[in-house]
Amino acid sequence: MEENTKTENPAGDFSLNKNKLWDEYVQFSEKRYLIVNSIKEQVEILLVKLNSNPVVSGRIKNFDSYFSKYLKQLKSGNKTPNISDLLGVRIICPFIEDLSTAEKIIRENFKILETERKGHYTFKEFGYESTHILVEIPSSILAEHGDPGTKIAEIQIRTILQDAWAEVEHELVYKAEFSPFDEPMKRKLAAVNASLSLADIIFQEIRSYQRKYSKELGKRRKSFFQKIEESIDDLLFDSSSKLTGIEQVMDASPLLYDENSENQSIDDLLVNALTAHNQNKFNEAINQYSRILLFNPTNQICSIIYKHRGMAYFASSKYKEAIQDFTSSLELDTKSYKAAYFRGVVHSVLKEYSAALDDYTLSLDINPYQPFCLFRRAQAYYHIGDFPQALADCENSLGMEPGNTSAARFKDLLLDKLKM
Repeated sequence: MEENTKTENPAGDFSLNKNKLWDEYVQFSEKRYLIVNSIKEQVEILLVKLNSNPVVSGRIKNFDSYFSKYLKQLKSGNKTPNISDLLGVRIICPFIEDLSTAEKIIRENFKILETERKGHYTFKEFGYESTHILVEIPSSILAEHGDPGTKIAEIQIRTILQDAWAEVEHELVYKAEFSPFDEPMKRKLAAVNASLSLADIIFQEIRSYQRKYSKELGKRRKSFFQKIEESIDDLLFDSSSKLTGIEQVMDASPLLYDENSENQSIDDLLVNALTAHNQNKFNEAINQYSRILLFNPTNQICSIIYKHRGMAYFASSKYKEAIQDFTSSLELDTKSYKAAYFRGVVHSVLKEYSAALDDYTLSLDINPYQPFCLFRRAQAYYHIGDFPQALADCENSLGMEPGNTSAARFKDLLLDKLKM
């Protein structure tokens, strides 16, 4: 949707018309600058809910571009040219999925006049994808800064790569008024654009995978720590009770060979393993982890997979296998403090407290900032009768994590033992 400009165009009087346009442009320039910044700030506030942190910029169309567009409309037969993108705000999103969310937010908070979606080209053509939305400048902003000579602003929404291509395409084609006639040149430009579009799709796939991986990893971690608490804390605070869930094997199905796994990537298998793990299908998870190891990945990846599989073995109460996997993880990555800590946990469950102390100490040597590891080492010291050292570790743990109610309870128990 375009709007009428205030400047008439006497036929053939282009020099006079340009002077009038320039006077008008200068007259409104300061107000336009203030209004664009106000719209930009409003959009930034609205987009805070997007975790991807899109970049928002504002601009006023420079006079040369404005006049060039004005002349094009005159040449096309429009006696009253109207330029709707004098004031512009651009939203640059890292990922494709953010585009629709950003557009939805704009639609919910501005009066929309027109929407144009650029980028519908054949395989032989080139051009950038972008969503251009004409919005009515909010009355509150107009009231604050005054009349800028237009009531419309344009908001563009693109990905980072779409914006990169748009800038280059603007310089090579639009701004230079150049359209390549050579077919190989057209194909090269189309290939570059296609490559950028493919990169956008791949980035989105990676982000979606990471989100799913993080979600499943978080569920598995929560389940694992719950098992530790049931296996160790219950023993500490109630010596007459049996350890909850230690002997329970929730998935007794045999390990099966997955024919489809040959066509799956390591990433696919890892997500499958974590999903099975979170569903307490421990043997299925172990099977998926084992399939990953058959790919002969790097030592770093193998170390991570051994650690994951060790956690699955622990969850299914297969403690010998868990210790073997945590040991393999440490051998492949000597900085894997979590593998050392997890191995210490298994030794604690088996009441092998001297071995547990060695593992907790190794883990803390690698990374001393572990309140949970200090708490578990304090418990191991308690079980061998070293109450002063147990209290020291417990207090250090609480210093890092004051809200740990289990550690606070344990400290009270130690103080009672020491009669302090």
